[in-house]
Amino acid sequence: MNFPKELKYTKDHEWVKIEGDIATIGITEFAQKELGDIVYVEVETLGEELESGEVFGTVEAVKTVSDLFMPLSGEVSELNEELEQAPELVNEDPYGEGWMIKIKINGELPGDLMDSEAYGELVGVS
Repeated sequence: MNFPKELKYTKDHEWVKIEGDIATIGITEFAQKELGDIVYVEVETLGEELESGEVFGTVEAVKTVSDLFMPLSGEVSELNEELEQAPELVNEDPYGEGWMIKIKINGELPGDLMDSEAYGELVGVS
């Protein structure tokens, strides 16, 4: 299983790529494999200020719907509109074309973000 070293991870299986004061967020390869075939991604928080831990959207797979949690505080500034027509991008390329949102970071980074090794240990793949 792939957990790119340049990303940070959460216990809720989101990944974060930080570039200056912008963070790109998606779900991990582990999460998309656990969910199965993703059929719909819903994010209705564009333009909203959300705190770390708040729900920013949902992802619907064939058998379940899961909440998506903000890994850090910020304003949702961009949605991956490609997912509206092609939610399967999350399964095919979770760290690339399958990204979900971009946020403008607000405040300090939380201390509970994990590196790829710690996340691999969390999910039992190291």
